[in-house]
Amino acid sequence: MNEIHAVILLSGGLDSATCLAMAKAEGYICHAISFRYGQRHAVELEAARRVAAWADAAEHLIIDIDLRQFGGSALTDDIAVPKGRSTAEMSDGIPITYVPARNTIFLSYALALAEVRGSNDIFIGVNALDYSGYPDCRPAFIESYQHTANLATRAGVEGKRPLRIHTPLMDMHKAEIITAGTALGLNYAMTVSCYDPAPDGGACGQCDSCSLRKKGFTEAGIPDPTRYASASSQP
Repeated sequence: MNEIHAVILLSGGLDSATCLAMAKAEGYICHAISFRYGQRHAVELEAARRVAAWADAAEHLIIDIDLRQFGGSALTDDIAVPKGRSTAEMSDGIPITYVPARNTIFLSYALALAEVRGSNDIFIGVNALDYSGYPDCRPAFIESYQHTANLATRAGVEGKRPLRIHTPLMDMHKAEIITAGTALGLNYAMTVSCYDPAPDGGACGQCDSCSLRKKGFTEAGIPDPTRYASASSQP
């Protein structure tokens, strides 16, 4: 039986953890890759370690990149993280939590790892429905990057099978994602989604990511296992 390897972009959040669970369920040998990029919510890397261990990933690499040198985002600069925004506000424009070129950078590292590991498959947990408006989470970007990747690599030019970027969550609402992951045995208590966690790692409960996560658990009818920093768990 041929072994099929896949590289999984793993942030430690709900979506990327679900992607890893899905890839594992499909029979891929999973190579997880995470990034310490100067994000204020670096606690997510501990979550990524937990999820990678749960999934028995073949390896879990944590790559150091300092995007604080560029700034321009509430996640990498001295800019306040928006709190308490409505769904309508979250869907209006690109928020300040967008990190310039982040997914382009992350996918490029994943692409390099995939070539070295002999993989033609990369999984990324982008979503075009319940998301915060990031341009690098949209289908057009993924399609364009996949085309570029197949032009820019030895595997793409000489390989028998083209590289594919899998986006299994692209057309799923957060509740559907949570339901799917739960069915695969994923314990979301391992994951961290908050953009502005407390010093002890507790979620703020008010940032866009926390709001979308809470909404998802409510709509899925599944108890929210998130550890909140305070009474912020209340809507």
